[in-house]
Parts: sequence; C-alpha cells; structure tokens
Amino acid sequence: MPSLRPAAVAGLFYPADPAQLGADIDAYLAQARPPAAAGPIKALIVPHAGYVYSAPIAATAYAALAPQAGRIRRVILLGPTHRVAVRGLAVPTVDSFATPLGPLPIDAEARQRIADLPQVEADDGAHALEHSLEVQLPFLQRLLGPFTLLPLAVGAASGEAVAQVLERLWGGEETLILVSSDLSHYQPYAEAERLDQATCARIAAARADLAPREACGAIPINGLLLAAARHGLRPRLLDRRNSGDTAGDRERVVGYAAFALEPDHGPH
Repeated sequence: MPSLRPAAVAGLFYPADPAQLGADIDAYLAQARPPAAAGPIKALIVPHAGYVYSAPIAATAYAALAPQAGRIRRVILLGPTHRVAVRGLAVPTVDSFATPLGPLPIDAEARQRIADLPQVEADDGAHALEHSLEVQLPFLQRLLGPFTLLPLAVGAASGEAVAQVLERLWGGEETLILVSSDLSHYQPYAEAERLDQATCARIAAARADLAPREACGAIPINGLLLAAARHGLRPRLLDRRNSGDTAGDRERVVGYAAFALEPDHGPH
C-alpha cells in the first residue's frame, strides 16, 4: 500500500479548505508584479512563513516562473529543519506528500540517484512536521502541471555537500530547484531592513558563505549558489519585504526575499 506524508500545517500556515486555499493562491499570484525575466529560471529562493506574512513575496517568485510552468516535470525542494536535528540531508521514504489540493508523488528515481551519497539519509521524522517544505507545495500544485517531487530537509551540512547533491539532480528545463528560506528573525523593523539588505546583496553577488542567523536556509542557499555558479547562473532579487510590510507589527519582524537564478549574460 502506498505510503503518504499528510499535511502537517494546513489550517495553521495556510487554509485547510481546498477551495479557499486555491482562491488565496490565485489572488496572491494575480497581485504579484515580478520584474521581467532575464532568461529561463532554473531555481528559486522563496520564503516559508504563514501565508498572511510571506505569501505575497513567494508569489512574486512563482509568478515569475509562470511562463515556463508547462515545461517543469520535477521539483527538487530544499529547506532547513525547524523541528528535528538532521546530519546532512534527509529524504523521505514515503511515496507521496499530501496537501489539501491532493497528493504529490515523490520522485523515486531522483531519490535513488542520491541514495549512495554519505551526506544523504532516509528520515521520515525530519519531514513529518516540517513546514519550510510543505508551504511551497500548494503554490506548485496551483502553478504547474503534473510533476514529481523530491523534498530534502537540510540539517548540518556544508554548502559543498548540498551542491554535490544538486549536481546529481540538476537535469534540464524539466527540473526546477527550489530553496525555502526566510531571512533575519525577530529584529526591529529598521534593523531587519539593514540586515536583510546586506544579506540579499551577498546572495545577489553569489557569496556562498551565509550563516543561519542571516537566513534560516543558509546552508541550502550556499549549496545552490555554488552549484549555480558552475552552471553559469546568477541570482536576481525579485522581491524583498518583511512581516512588518505584510501582516505583522514592526517591533519584531521576520525578513523575506524571493530570488530567481537565471543564465548570466555578461557584466552586471
């Protein structure tokens, strides 16, 4: 009997009702104003808070991806672990991940392709309650046609270890790589603006040396930046805001950014 990871944060981070969830995502996408694409998008960096806080920023990235959505058949999704300590990168053993919009099949072939790497372990516990990956799935379901998914919960690892995994999974235009990360946490608004602006400048410059205090997904971001540079891609900032701009107060905010990784066409 096929095994399934049920949705863990439906009704908490996003609506549990399928009709409401679909309508909300459609509205976020309709309101997004992404800058014109510089080329085909191979990878995205997107935030992962509750939708009222971060979905407008995530939607900027997904709306930028929309013109090529029909070509994507596989999504490699990486995010940090918030609940369970992991050494390396954890893959699930289940056959599918569920959301209120339906089940998503796990890409067993992609999972097998990295199974022999020492930094990869099978661990359903790392995925059971993790929100950083789950909150991206309804957006992907609404935007893409049928696709398979390989979710990777990233714990203690080097950027190079992540890049090695990504290299095996890189694929062509059918494969999207998605890193889920927020930026600074619980700073006053002005301080968050200062910190996040500096962090985003380093990401845009492909500086693969971020620390978790700057972005909770620093390790997968670093790995993506290393792999992307080897494939001639550059990061481009699409949107940067924080919870004080969307739905929260400005005393303790969380920072969010959306980046696309596209072909580097020369000096910038």
